[in-house]
Amino acid sequence: MSGPAALDIFIVAGEESGDVLGAGLMAELKALHAGAVRFRGVGGARMQAQGLVPLFPMEDITAMGFAQVIGGLPRILRRMGETAQAIIAQRPDILVMVDAPDFTHRVARRVRARLPSLPIVKYVAPTVWVWRQGRAKAMAPDFDRVLALLPFEPEAMHTLGGPPTTYVGHPLLGELATLRPSAEEAARRAAAPPVLLVLPGSRRAELARLGATFGEVLARLMVNVPDVEPVLPTLPGRRAQVEAMVATWPVKPRILVEDEEKRAAFRVARAALAASGTVTLELALAGVPTVAAYRVPWLEGRIAPFFIRVKTAILPNLILDEPAMPEYLQWHIDPPAMAAQLARLIAGGPEREAQLSAFARLDSVMGEGGDPPSRRAARAVLETLAQRRTEN
Repeated sequence: MSGPAALDIFIVAGEESGDVLGAGLMAELKALHAGAVRFRGVGGARMQAQGLVPLFPMEDITAMGFAQVIGGLPRILRRMGETAQAIIAQRPDILVMVDAPDFTHRVARRVRARLPSLPIVKYVAPTVWVWRQGRAKAMAPDFDRVLALLPFEPEAMHTLGGPPTTYVGHPLLGELATLRPSAEEAARRAAAPPVLLVLPGSRRAELARLGATFGEVLARLMVNVPDVEPVLPTLPGRRAQVEAMVATWPVKPRILVEDEEKRAAFRVARAALAASGTVTLELALAGVPTVAAYRVPWLEGRIAPFFIRVKTAILPNLILDEPAMPEYLQWHIDPPAMAAQLARLIAGGPEREAQLSAFARLDSVMGEGGDPPSRRAARAVLETLAQRRTEN
């Protein structure tokens, strides 16, 4: 008697974060499916380590800046056509698109036109709740299910007429053990000198826009809290830029580039000064009271109010639906006020306790404690496949 049929899954990721998500999903699909699983598509080293047979290098469709997008457009368009054709020519059991919406949505549309009964899943909901809300409705004909990282996204997609959306959880939920302190680390967090995380961003442009401001905030803070121990975690590839940036600061933080050093710093930090982004959710889950800031280019700052549909740019505040983490954005960046607020967070008192109380609610709001997000995502993919097979 033969075993369960092998699954043929075509999966596409177009950037580093998608490669991480895709690899976790692939591992769980292999664990959950009783038979063999074959993976074809586009992905990086992590996905290839899980068995992906790549159609071409993921870097061919990764473009970050405007100049890169324009210069690489012919190659990206060619790869878009090749990806769609590979799926159509050898139909898989299911197609999974991981993030990279500019690429994956266009491929999905081409495939849907030729293979209307092929189940297509999108892993990571686009930020339709921030801007370009019409994208939700535009996705509806092309995707059978969207897998969301944030708990409010299913309702947002439904309200905007998007595809059925399932909340599977943010990948940070699988990293809580490395973010939260042991008893010894918690004691260090409360001891002197207090460790302050300084996180001005991971992209070159972010560092350029926020570097001088963060240096000024740190200098002002240390006038009143002179014993603070500032540390600045960054990526290895950004070390030279960060070193040049802090060379102009009156106070020089210790620079960390190893991932384990960064995690260890999160576990002992008393407070943080951070750029808006995923790192604010990391800090909230780690229980580190934070002052957040962000600045975009002048023109973007002027036109953004006409397009942005959310009240906050800070992820924990969006998830909790309350201003738990103070934010200083664009024209409202105020180094003296930020330094004073950090001093109060370090010293302790109502503001610190209010942040910690809000952060403590994240576990229940985000559904921590059940299956890890990658397993929930794998279950949703298999359920979508089974549902479409029943319908067809």
